[in-house]
Parts: sequence; structure tokens; C-alpha cells
Amino acid sequence: MSEAVRPAPALHRAAAEVAVSRRPALAPARLPPGGMLLGPVLLVALWEAASQFGWLSPRLLAAPSTAVATGIVLLRDGVLAEHFLASAQRAYAGLAIGIALGLILALLAGLTRTGEALLDGLVQIKRAVPTLALIPLAILWLGIGDGMKVALIASACLIPVYINTHAALRGIDQRYVELARSLELNRATFLRRVALPGALPGFFTGLRLAVTTCWTALVVLEQINTTEGIGYLMNRARDYGQTEIIVVGLAVYAVLGLASDAAVRALERRALRYRRSFGS
Repeated sequence: MSEAVRPAPALHRAAAEVAVSRRPALAPARLPPGGMLLGPVLLVALWEAASQFGWLSPRLLAAPSTAVATGIVLLRDGVLAEHFLASAQRAYAGLAIGIALGLILALLAGLTRTGEALLDGLVQIKRAVPTLALIPLAILWLGIGDGMKVALIASACLIPVYINTHAALRGIDQRYVELARSLELNRATFLRRVALPGALPGFFTGLRLAVTTCWTALVVLEQINTTEGIGYLMNRARDYGQTEIIVVGLAVYAVLGLASDAAVRALERRALRYRRSFGS
């Protein structure tokens, strides 16, 4: 072909760009910052409109604006901060214990046959038994104080951490195990260089579930013989029909759950930044 009729390189690039632009998008586009809040904002707007037009009685559910005003008053008087700190101590103490136990049990069951034979069945039984069903026994064994609440929160949080970490350990590529054997790595080095990095994706999935589980378990447990905490504040408000305080308590639980999940997701992105995933 002569130089006069040979297509220019620029034409090749333009044709390639057009072909790429016409390909169907397989992966969803990433949401802009704050895009996940669109649904909750619309729900609150509809809720406020229903309250303002009289479609929703304040005796059944207070308007968001009323709950915000009540929350500001409780925060200014120091009542909300006092009860929040009591709830946070219970929730995060149980969460920390649950994460540690779940990780240790997953490593024992995922890396040893004896550990799996002894532990996996027990954890699966605990997984099938609701946490609320253990409350009567926990009260008999531990009393009705904070120890019982922390123990039940820990037992609820260890399940997602164990299940997902154990699954990730069992899903490590066999080629990496064979490579570790060929390099004659000892068990400690194998655990540090192969097992733990391979289990990280599953661990973070379990951690995201655990940080919300600790708050959902606390909602119920704080209504059992407590004199402080967000659950106690809501329980007392129920007795007096103060739905605005109940809404404030629910909002606190929701914000804490979302904030905890966002913190774990940020930590996950930083720890697993080497991975390229479907949604990245």
C-alpha cells in the first residue's frame, strides 16, 4: 500500500476508541461520594412530609424534625453523651473479644485437622442458635450485669468473623501451599506470609458483619436491667410514650453502625489496595 492511501495512526486510535465506547458496560460505575445516602435521605424526606401533612400520628412515630430538636436538647444537657458512652463501652468490649475469639478459632480450625474436628461443629451449632435464646442461661451463669451483655455480644460477633475467615483460609490456592513447601517455610513463616494474607479478604467481610452485629445485639440487651445506655433511654421513653426519644435512640444506633462499617471499609481498602475488584 502506498504512503498516500495508508491509514494514519490517528485514524486507528480513533477507531479503537469508538469500538471501546460501544462495548457494553459489564461493571457498574462507582457511586459518587455520599451516593449511598440517597435512599436514606429520600426516606427521611417522605417521613417528614407524612408527619407534616398529618398522615403519621406523633403518638405512633415522631417527625424527624422533632427527633432532631429532641436530640439537640439531650446532647446539650449531657444526657445523650452519658448514655452513649455506656453503650459504646459494652458494644466495643464485646466486639473486641468476639473478633479475637473468632480469629483464633478460625486459624485453629482452618489450619489444623484436629482444630476443625473439635471446633467447627461447635461454632456451627452456636451459629444455628439465636443469641436471644441464650439470654436465660447467660443470666443464670453471669447475672444481669454488664458481664452478661458483653459475653453475649462477643458470642454474636465471633460467628461472622469465624465463618468468613475460615472460608478464606480453606479457599487459599493450593499452589501457594505447594510453593511454601518447596521453599521449606516453617509454620510461623507460612502463617505470616501465606495464611494471614490469604485470609484477609474473608476476615474483613466478617469484620463488617461483626461491627453491625454488636450494635443490633446491644439494642435488645440494654433493655434488660440497665440504668444507663441508649437502650435504657429508649425503654424509659417507651413507658412515657415519648416516640421522639425512641427515634433519637434508633438514629444513634444507625449512625454508629454505619460509621463503624465505613471505618472497616476504609481499613479494608488500605489493607487490600493491591487487589483490583469488580467494583473498583
